[in-house]
Formats: sequence, structure tokens, C-alpha cells
Amino acid sequence: MRRTFNELYAFTVVARHRSFTRAAAQLGMSQSALSQTVKNLEEDLGVRLLTRSTRSVFPTEAGERLLSRLGPQFDDMEEALDELNNVRTSPRGTIRISSGEHAAITLLQPKLTSFLSDYPDVSVEIAVDAGMIDIVAEGFDAGVRLGEQVAKDMIAVRISPDIRMCMVATPDYLSQYPAPTTPEELTNHRCINTRMPTHGGVFVWEMMQNGEEIRVRVEGPATFNSLPLRLAATLDSVGIGYMPFDVAAPHITEERLLPVLESYWPTWDGYHLYYPNRRQMSPAFRLLIDHLRHR
Repeated sequence: MRRTFNELYAFTVVARHRSFTRAAAQLGMSQSALSQTVKNLEEDLGVRLLTRSTRSVFPTEAGERLLSRLGPQFDDMEEALDELNNVRTSPRGTIRISSGEHAAITLLQPKLTSFLSDYPDVSVEIAVDAGMIDIVAEGFDAGVRLGEQVAKDMIAVRISPDIRMCMVATPDYLSQYPAPTTPEELTNHRCINTRMPTHGGVFVWEMMQNGEEIRVRVEGPATFNSLPLRLAATLDSVGIGYMPFDVAAPHITEERLLPVLESYWPTWDGYHLYYPNRRQMSPAFRLLIDHLRHR
């Protein structure tokens, strides 16, 4: 019996995402309609293709075999359609990027303004996620992370200068708690912590002295997984904050924040846009890379 293109394609998207929710978002249809589409396919074939649980979806053995045959064929079709864009005078399409919060706010969004104005048929979706996700499995075209975080099997393009980190506190806080003179003295201070999304642990503050890394596990009254919240808590004199210097700089200039242990501030490798080395680049994606590239 002949299967419809839509049913088979819907199955491959769900199987690759291992999620009806994410697959439905990609396909632009409701989760219930997608679930029914896959169920109809399974009933017509007389075999279960997906194992469903309350938290995840996994292909069965039969589903894996079908996916291994269909997946590359659908990839070939998508590449053929992308190649047609090469003959268009105006590039078009949607580009999905996973990015950390700081890069999205200070780098991507400002640079996208002129890009989207120049190419009105291109749309860009930015998903903010501090964790190190699998961009291929999650359906993203590219990711943006610090250079040292990019996997070796990815193509990486630098899109920012190096990032200087800093420690700061308000004059009110430092009037109550004398400023530390060594990194070790931070353990006696109220520090604003950062919850790491990938493993759920708390970020250990990193510093540098004479080219050697110093790591200090600090404690404090507040922990956030959001940079704007860490900045707000620092400005409210909750404690000492650790953040990119460019975020704190305007407040330092206006003396709302004061540097702490400035001689120990580290510099991190800058942000890179990365993507799979086997990716067939669309004209729109190629133009975006060139637009974001750090010069």
C-alpha cells in the first residue's frame, strides 16, 4: 500500500526529534494532529514504529530501520530544494540558532537588525539555552557558544572578540563587607551564584593570575540561571556578582558598581557560530555567516 509523503515525513521528524512537541513545532501542526498522523501510519503498516512514554519517544527496531532508509532520502530532497535558492535573486528561508543568553542579547540581536532589513525573505529564530545541546538532534542550523565549548567535529566561525569577565559589587555592599584582596577571601563574602543547566551544578568562579587559572567555589544568598537577574541582584547590593565586563561596564562608569579583584579577571575565548561539517549551506545561511563573522 502506498504511503503518503506527509505521513512518512511526519514520522521521520518525530523519530529524529524524539519528541512530538518539538516535531509539531517544526512541522507547524498541532501535537494531537501529528500524533494521529503517526498512529494512522502505524495502523496501515501493521507495525509499531515508535515507543511512547510520558517523557519521551523512541523508535522501535522497525522504526529505526525505516528511519535509516527514509531519513537520507528526505535530506537529499531538502538539499535539492536548497540548491534551487542559488538561482534566486533574493535568498529566503528560516535559520534556527541555539545561543547562550549573553551572546543572544549583546551580539546576535543587534547584528540581526540590519541583516533582516537587507534580506526581507529570510527569518531567523534564536532559541536561548545555556546548556550544551545537540543542535543536529534538536533541529537547529547552528549554535553560538564560547570557542572552548564548541565540539571538535563542528565547523566554527568566530563572531566576537574575546570576552573579559569581571567581579563587581555596589559601594553599599563594600561599605558593609570590606573588598577581598585575594580570590580565597571570596569564600567569606556573599556571592551571587550561577546554576549551570547542563549538569545542574553551580558555576565555580574562574580567575587568572600570571597565566594560571584559579577556581573558587563561592557561596551566597542567591542563585540564578539568568544573566539579567544576576546583574539586578548585584545592583541591589545582594552580593558580589560575576559577569561579562561589557554588561557591568556602564554601571562601573556611573559608579553604581565597583571592580572587585580586578587583577584576577580572566579573559575567555570569544563567541563562535558553529554548525555540522556535513551541512549543505543555503544561500541565506551563508550570508548570515558572513554578516556575523568577527573582523
